[in-house]
Amino acid sequence: MGAVTEGASILVIEDDRKILRVFLTSLEAEGYRVVDASTGQRAMEEIRNRNPDIILLDLGLPDVDGLDLVPEIRAHSIAPIIVVSAREQDADKVKALDAGANDYLTKPFSVPELLARVRVALRSHAQVGGAPRTTISFGDYCLDLEGRKLMRGDAHVRLSATEFKLLATLARHADDVVTTNVLLKEAWGSAHYGKSGYVRVYMHSLRQKLESDPTRPRYLINEAGLGYRLRTSE
Repeated sequence: MGAVTEGASILVIEDDRKILRVFLTSLEAEGYRVVDASTGQRAMEEIRNRNPDIILLDLGLPDVDGLDLVPEIRAHSIAPIIVVSAREQDADKVKALDAGANDYLTKPFSVPELLARVRVALRSHAQVGGAPRTTISFGDYCLDLEGRKLMRGDAHVRLSATEFKLLATLARHADDVVTTNVLLKEAWGSAHYGKSGYVRVYMHSLRQKLESDPTRPRYLINEAGLGYRLRTSE
């Protein structure tokens, strides 16, 4: 593992002891420091006391619906939240992501996929010198959030104001799913909630400018029924 993920602390919020053992065994084998909580109340105590680097959250907790716990967690922690749940409905996934979760993994899951998502979440939320990244690189591209420009090598890639807003929003959540409503809010304002066609049109335009094969995108990934993801790591 790289320096970003080595020894990271992970809070697993899960009340099923069998599944919890899978989490503990697989994560500790990779060198992570793992603590667990079986209720929402206990989870919030651990978050306030331990400030974990990443949180894995089951939705079916005995004292609270995990969907309602997401915004409470987000109010106290900036740690990546990966929901790990048997709920497969897109509505649940969208609600979790809109509330502040970073990723959603459906049970049953494979251990390699779980570990990969943990690594990506930790890398994408790493901070340098305590300050959020202002430049995000993917492939040959470098997006300068402060300078509001996209470079490919020494060449400036011209984007419209709306295209830049969409790409910047994805970049700030690099490798995480960003729901369509979040993209609409950032680019056009809350009044445009539900108008997913706006996002589709502009994402098509961005792919035409950034992807070598827009029909098989490498960077701007559509998560069906949820939103989009800027993939920065292979």
